[in-house]
Amino acid sequence: MSYLLPHLHSGWAVDQAILAEEERAVVIRFGHDWDETCMQMDEVLASVAETIKNFAVLYLVDISEVPDFNTMYELYDPCTIMFFFRNKHIMIDLGTGNNNKINWALKDKQEFIDIVETVYRGARKGRGLVVSPKDYSTKYRY
Repeated sequence: MSYLLPHLHSGWAVDQAILAEEERAVVIRFGHDWDETCMQMDEVLASVAETIKNFAVLYLVDISEVPDFNTMYELYDPCTIMFFFRNKHIMIDLGTGNNNKINWALKDKQEFIDIVETVYRGARKGRGLVVSPKDYSTKYRY
């Protein structure tokens, strides 16, 4: 499913994608196209892309092709979703302790739409940390 979404092939392209978008949230999936977890997430991303296009834009970044952000954003997981709004990283409280990113594949499309909408609404109000509509503290076992 990753072929349906735009890829960013350099650190500069990632920076420009985050900088250039003024009105919508930028959702970036860091990971590998061949990874099973990323494939599941990409399927959800591709299916909701049309629905959320008015308030969010989706990009994919291969962390081995663009290693520039691996240390800065601590991208050690197979699949990571991060949110940005007007050149600012938006953190999201999912109840897991890690507020910087989502590092597992969401399988429910509506769940992901709700999260992106929450991020967008909170970011528009100037919040740097938003609370997820669902608590994942018990759902995702470490």
